[in-house]
Amino acid sequence: MKPNFSVDRAPKRSDEPIWWGLFGAGGTWFAMVTPITVLVLGILAPLGVISPEALSYDRVVDFATSIIGALFIIATLALPMWHAMHRVHHGMHDLKIHAGIAGKVACYAFAFLISALAVVFIFMLF
Repeated sequence: MKPNFSVDRAPKRSDEPIWWGLFGAGGTWFAMVTPITVLVLGILAPLGVISPEALSYDRVVDFATSIIGALFIIATLALPMWHAMHRVHHGMHDLKIHAGIAGKVACYAFAFLISALAVVFIFMLF
């Protein structure tokens, strides 16, 4: 007797890998890069461990207008936002707030807005 396995020949495409990829990138960035950024800019610089000249306006603008600096600032603003909005989207479901497609669109549109604003504001410096 032949086993009865049914294979879906036309599986439904999902957009979830895109959101999970951004979620994972944002979580990794937030866990590994953000604490160092906070340490350097929020603790070491105010305590005087890092010289004030190292964070002068001209040096910060030079950093922000370099391609590496621009990408760093954009990633620091955008990636954790995608992570957070993905958590909010799935957290609403866990809390039995079923917002459906509207909730998904709202969460990811907000993350996209913050990402777009980060890009616009950084490239306004150029």
